[in-house]
Amino acid sequence: MRPESAKFLRDMLDAAHTIEDHARGRSLDDYLQLRWLRDAVNWNFCVIGEALSQLRRIDELTAESITDYWKIIGLRNQLIHGYGVINHRITWDIIAVKLPVLERELKELLGE
Repeated sequence: MRPESAKFLRDMLDAAHTIEDHARGRSLDDYLQLRWLRDAVNWNFCVIGEALSQLRRIDELTAESITDYWKIIGLRNQLIHGYGVINHRITWDIIAVKLPVLERELKELLGE
């Protein structure tokens, strides 16, 4: 694996861990009420999506091995360009259901 690819994968994993840390012990109601929590989560999803987009440019095979890679990039685009219509309940569901899958795949790709 190219060193640049590993860097993007590590950036994604770090951001995923940060989201997980912020969400741990929180409920959907907390997420809906705490703007700082939504901002922190959204920022880190933007980091994940941007890192994956950059990875795809230099290492398409690795990027496309990540489940729903195009949805992850799309989430980043939605957060940046369509921030006014974000459905926070969907984002919370992504944290609960999709984020663990992404973390597992990133660890496998990094050999952890």
